[in-house]
Amino acid sequence: MKVSINAKNYALPAQAKLLDAIALIQAVPPFAVAINLQFVPNSQYAQTSLQDGDKIDIIRPVTGG
Repeated sequence: MKVSINAKNYALPAQAKLLDAIALIQAVPPFAVAINLQFVPNSQYAQTSLQDGDKIDIIRPVTGG
C-alpha cells in the first residue's frame, strides 16, 4: 500500500500498522502522530491499521519563544 508520511510517499506492506510507518522513517520520541488529521495516542500505534492513501503526520514539539 502507498501512504504519505510528512508529505513524502512511501510503500508499506498491505497489513501495515502505524508503528511500521513510524519505524520506517526512524522517528525518535518525543513526537505526536495524526492519520488523516486525526490524532492517534501513542498507546494505539501498534494496533492502528493503515489504509492505502492514508496521510500520516509525525510532528516533533518545538520549544522556544
